[in-house]
Amino acid sequence: MMPMATRRLRGRRARALPDHGVPDSDAQAARNRRWTASEEFPADQAGAGPASPELLPGVLAGGSTVPIMGLAGRSVRASSAMLGGRRVILARSVSGERRGALRREDGANIAAAARMALASRLPLVLLVASSGSDVTEGIDALHGWGEAAAAVAACSGCIPVLAAVSGPAVSGPALLLGLSDVVVMTPDSFAFVSGPEMVVEFTGMRVGIADLGGSSVHASRSGLASLLAADPQVALSLLGNLLSYLPDHGDSLAGTLVSDDPPDRPTPELASLVPASSTESYDVRQVIRSIADEGEMLELHPAWAPQLVTALCHVGGIAVGVVANQPRSLAGTLDIPASQKGAGFVRFCDSFNLPIVTLVDTPGFLPGKDLEWRGMIRHGAELAFAYAEATVPRVCLVLRKAYGGAYIVMDSKGLGNDLCLAWPTAEIAVMGAQGAVQILHRNASPEERLALEAEYADELLGPWVAAERGYVDAIIDPADTRATLTSYLGMLSTRRERLPRRKHDNGPL
Repeated sequence: MMPMATRRLRGRRARALPDHGVPDSDAQAARNRRWTASEEFPADQAGAGPASPELLPGVLAGGSTVPIMGLAGRSVRASSAMLGGRRVILARSVSGERRGALRREDGANIAAAARMALASRLPLVLLVASSGSDVTEGIDALHGWGEAAAAVAACSGCIPVLAAVSGPAVSGPALLLGLSDVVVMTPDSFAFVSGPEMVVEFTGMRVGIADLGGSSVHASRSGLASLLAADPQVALSLLGNLLSYLPDHGDSLAGTLVSDDPPDRPTPELASLVPASSTESYDVRQVIRSIADEGEMLELHPAWAPQLVTALCHVGGIAVGVVANQPRSLAGTLDIPASQKGAGFVRFCDSFNLPIVTLVDTPGFLPGKDLEWRGMIRHGAELAFAYAEATVPRVCLVLRKAYGGAYIVMDSKGLGNDLCLAWPTAEIAVMGAQGAVQILHRNASPEERLALEAEYADELLGPWVAAERGYVDAIIDPADTRATLTSYLGMLSTRRERLPRRKHDNGPL
């Protein structure tokens, strides 16, 4: 017979957290028989819990999911679970009532999960599908959201905060996504602070949910969505893959990848990748794949500011973050979204001890009155500030063009990188030969200009002058790129930097 104390415990759990207690073996077996990784969600359950681990047995190990005791919330449950072979703290939306509207207790459960993750030094994973604060609870619901926001914000920079959105994320829950390090959205998900009705009331403009805050909008225009996934299970798989590049917390290092790819593998294909003409484009992602172990990389924000590529990969078994100008889009110029994207990624890598490899090929900042009015100076400074304050190992490789202020903010020697390399094709100067001759020799004839441009290119554009003056540490053969990076990253792996004591920085936002 079951002891009286055990029966009382189970009774209290059942009353406090309906359907959240530890199931007995028969109930667990029935649940496992009912749900398989290939099944779709029934119509009556689709809004009730698409992010529940019981509905995603192929990704979250239901048997290893341990509830975190919190308040009797209706829409959010917290637990410890395994994701991608790693232990995480999970806060997930589970109720379809009022489309997952959050009561005060639900906010408290999110806060409890965040505090547990921070105390345990484990990644925090948020599975979001909520229409916002419960309007029937008034200020209590808002207080719960505020408590959740404060707890999640406290995790920032200490542990990875990852989010997957499989439904609505409106108002407060939408802002929780903004507090996350990485956000994955499914096609049916959407997120906004003010809905279509409010937009019509205040602006007179009619807009649909998808056009206002659909996943494609946040992937390409706002930059909120780091990745898109076909369904909630794929979203969780992507987050599990992401964790393979990250440590559990900011006081540890990411694990080393064991690979059969030789660290000194030659990369002769890179010699012919960059076109002879500086005005022709190429795909810089081919450079990254050539450098990376097994040619594998995980690109974040691929559709937002595509002129700057931000990706995670392993080089010689070491997890690194790569920032690279993309000549195929806007010639690799930097604008406001590109500066924001690069700055956020650099800070993300610095928070979790990932060395940063920067591949430079940019003619400069994108000119335009609208950009200047919207704060190009301030946002351009974000990228410079992020690099300048980063304490992780930083290696810069100039592939081709590195002109003007954009050269500076792309982790130049002046910003304090550990190593600056260049290919022989590199062009490092205030501006290109044509622009310089137009300024310095305005009255020259076309024939004279051609000769002057050739002279300028020979004397000032190549990497040799920069190397002579110490701004470039080494000029390398493209075929030696992977071997050189692997060697230097291994050397820099023991580098440590003492941080200045201050409350926090006050950089440009």
